[in-house]
Amino acid sequence: MQPSRLDFRVEALASGSRARAATFRTLHSEVRTPLFMPVGTQATVKAQLTRTLEEAGSQILLANTYHLLLRPGPEVFRRMGGIHGFMSWKRSVLTDSGGFQIFSLPHSRAMSEDGAVFQSYLDGRTILLSPEVSIETQKAIGSDIMMALDQCIPSTADEATARAAMELTHRWAARSLAARGDSPQSMFAIVQGALFPELRRESAEALSAMPFDGFAIGGLAVGESKTEREDMCEFTAQLLPEDRPRYLMGVGTPLDILEAVHRGVDMFDCIIPTQVAQRGAVFTSRGYLQMRRGVYKFADEPLDPACSCPVCTRYSRAYLHHLAKTGETLGWQLLGKHNIHFYHQLMRDIRESIFADRFLDLYREKRAFLHESDADNPIHEQKPRRKKKLTLGDYAVHGAAEGFASIRQVTSGEIMHPRARPEEEARRLYVEQSHLGERLHTEPLVLWDVGLGAAANAMAAVREYEAQAALRSVSPLRIVSFENDLDSLRLAFLHNDKFPYLRHSGPPAILESGEWQSRQLPGLSWTLVTGDFLETMATAPPPDIIFYDLFSSQSHAAAWTCEAFRRLFAACQNRPSELYTYTFSTAARAALLGAGFYVAKGQSTDDRAETTIALTPAALRGTPARRHELLSDDWLQKWERSSAKYPADVAPADQPAFEQMIRTHPQFRGA
Repeated sequence: MQPSRLDFRVEALASGSRARAATFRTLHSEVRTPLFMPVGTQATVKAQLTRTLEEAGSQILLANTYHLLLRPGPEVFRRMGGIHGFMSWKRSVLTDSGGFQIFSLPHSRAMSEDGAVFQSYLDGRTILLSPEVSIETQKAIGSDIMMALDQCIPSTADEATARAAMELTHRWAARSLAARGDSPQSMFAIVQGALFPELRRESAEALSAMPFDGFAIGGLAVGESKTEREDMCEFTAQLLPEDRPRYLMGVGTPLDILEAVHRGVDMFDCIIPTQVAQRGAVFTSRGYLQMRRGVYKFADEPLDPACSCPVCTRYSRAYLHHLAKTGETLGWQLLGKHNIHFYHQLMRDIRESIFADRFLDLYREKRAFLHESDADNPIHEQKPRRKKKLTLGDYAVHGAAEGFASIRQVTSGEIMHPRARPEEEARRLYVEQSHLGERLHTEPLVLWDVGLGAAANAMAAVREYEAQAALRSVSPLRIVSFENDLDSLRLAFLHNDKFPYLRHSGPPAILESGEWQSRQLPGLSWTLVTGDFLETMATAPPPDIIFYDLFSSQSHAAAWTCEAFRRLFAACQNRPSELYTYTFSTAARAALLGAGFYVAKGQSTDDRAETTIALTPAALRGTPARRHELLSDDWLQKWERSSAKYPADVAPADQPAFEQMIRTHPQFRGA
């Protein structure tokens, strides 16, 4: 194997453990391991100054190639002389290749041997992220360590899928090396293979034969259990060359890092320190603290008595509690500052213990508290309350055999989300299909949640907004829910132990006042419109996205008529509006076509072969329409033969005219 460009040197090994301490040198600084790298996806660590990061002891910052490719773009870095001067950071930078975005945006890209074709969330343009594009972008950014492009898949994938992704990763690794050329930047390869030991062995052997300067363990923390992750991490780490750094990507909590160091890993990155800080949480020597808890309201002691960071030496728990409760940005900044300091101090303690050959003692000591909640103010389990009624009005809690709860309407017998957890089905059927997460970064949106029910769909949208806002800036989202009977939501909220997605400030505000405004995210609001949807829709702003989730035509026929969809089409006011619904009934699709919509096939669910997407003409002309498979002449032929081809409001005398309307719809015959 060729010498490493990093001059990596193992300086100490721990007795009874695979933990090791090492030193290497990048183009900008000397680096001591084990180390944690704060994540600065878009050339900034959330709410932190580079000076703060230097003071905390950050040695390497991680930035993301995919996001920096889109904005500000490689040419900016070329003109500015690279990322170090651009963000005023004198120490080292590692750039991820964009491979994780291939994994995390599965509905917004197309895969091939060449690479992944994305649509930019900024302007909709099509981009090929190939190994060559990734490396050229990383060269322009000027990072000290570049990552070879890989294909990341869920760790729980089957063996055939895992093998195909691994072999593609190997071919891309070779292309990445070739694209580096004579650049002095270092490059790491990424070992894949999901949870299959032989694939991991094969991947490590293939990549170790190439002249990489270090190796990452990829494809973990993406679906597997904690035990599976730790076992596969240990297995893979021992396969990697001893004279190269080992990097576990995307992991994790302080305890996760301690366990991985014990198994022979040198480098880590994760968004957790700033992400949990935004939610009011911190890691301390007294355990994991949630600063929004009322127990800290009058607490004048330091955040962590064993910590010497500027936050702990200057501010009281009471003040930090106040900032967290009021949603002040300063609270996020200070708690994040402490968390990053805590992570770096943990790494320093680990390194010192390895040199002193007392790592196992420190491992046992730290392991005992790193996963615990506040040791001084434990959260006590509440005494069992009286059993709550499982019915309210026309609704009942329905317990499914699969181990989750749904809401059933007693009179019709219909069950909301009968085959999957409500929050999961809402995410897959509505949030992911509508590409809501991607669109939140490009345009202000009005989302109609037609049929609030137990609020699974609305809360899926709220959670997606909060998740995207934690990554980068988002545009405003206004959710408008329509419902004529709130008993289903009241019942679910009463049993929020069975409906955990309702443990949020939004649902109680909707039940109490019909309005909710996020305090942490000013662009996110939620409004309830009560009454019959067809009568009240005119009072709401026109929609960009519609989640149409009313009960079926068997019990609520009026909601699925041609007249209902005509009025909905008119309410869109010629906007590029998109409608998503669970049904794929012939009559419902015909009603949508008759109302003027274009109709496409939606993805399958656990109990449906397809769902349905409807687009206004303006939406059809827009970029998102290219992702949808419009109903074709094949469907039209099936409709001609169907015994349920007419919506309920099409009278026999009107059927010939309706048939002609469907047959001549511009969606068919190539028009």
